[in-house]
Amino acid sequence: MGERGPGAGAICAVVAAALFWSSSYAVTKQVLEDVGPLGIGAIRFTLAALILGVMVRMRRQRPARPDARQRRQLYLSGFLGITVYFVLENVGVDLSTASDASLIVATYPLMTMLLELVVFRTRLPLTRVAGVLLAAVGAFLVVRNGAQVGGSSRWLGDILLLLGGVAWAGYNVLGKRASAGQDAVGVTYHQTLAGAAGFLVASLLEAGDWRMPDATTSALLVHLAVACSVGGFLLYNYGLRRMASSVAVNILNLVPVFGVLGAVVINGESIRPAQAAGGIIIIAGVALGMIERGREATGEEAAPARSAHPPAGVGSAPSPQVPEAGAQTAHGVHGAG
Repeated sequence: MGERGPGAGAICAVVAAALFWSSSYAVTKQVLEDVGPLGIGAIRFTLAALILGVMVRMRRQRPARPDARQRRQLYLSGFLGITVYFVLENVGVDLSTASDASLIVATYPLMTMLLELVVFRTRLPLTRVAGVLLAAVGAFLVVRNGAQVGGSSRWLGDILLLLGGVAWAGYNVLGKRASAGQDAVGVTYHQTLAGAAGFLVASLLEAGDWRMPDATTSALLVHLAVACSVGGFLLYNYGLRRMASSVAVNILNLVPVFGVLGAVVINGESIRPAQAAGGIIIIAGVALGMIERGREATGEEAAPARSAHPPAGVGSAPSPQVPEAGAQTAHGVHGAG
């Protein structure tokens, strides 16, 4: 059998998710002037859960309801990939430096690949490993020019970012494993429900700073909920069910590329030669990482271990977003946005 990669539809879905997520940092940075980071997460994902709940109810043909074990795994993956990941990423990037964050977050596909190896007992194709490493180098080149000097809490920030990578890898692999027989809408709904619940509890820490957002902030929050949460995660889940988790996460390295292009087109910023070179390297790494053989390309890499736990269905990012991104903003480099 010749070498091939994931289908064009799956690739386009994940690329579109990366495009949606690339907008979330600039939007979130503006919303932070009126709403705390935990409050943003609570409002954003609660709205997204309500929208997804309506979508689930409106489906003409409903797939089989996930059993109790699947629901537990979907809720856990949503809590990991939405609540845990976003909290760790946001705090980690705030404490660390942009250069550290870019390098650490760009290793998330490798973390996902290693977790796939443990859970699915899949081999690591040389082209996928090379593509992940190449894309990581490109991501670092894109964002490194804005690196700032870290303070005394830099190492704590780095550790939190690494833990965020573990959470995101668990979100992808566990979500993919738990979604047999389910569609992207149902999977995303259960995961978002768990993530929203986690953020609602966490947002109580900011209760003393709560206030009613104005019209502009409210519109931006709706954008985060509809475009970045519902749209981004649905597209990502659709693509993830049709490719290996590490391939999908590697495609998210395109997020900083979209972030820089957006800054050039929308804000009129100039692009540096190193950033342009990094963008080209990212695209080459993503393309290389998608060259797979037969079944590995579609996410069926666990065929030898099928009798234990068959991997099927949809997973998700984070989130995501690993991980959304931009060059340097208030909330990180890239992941689920």
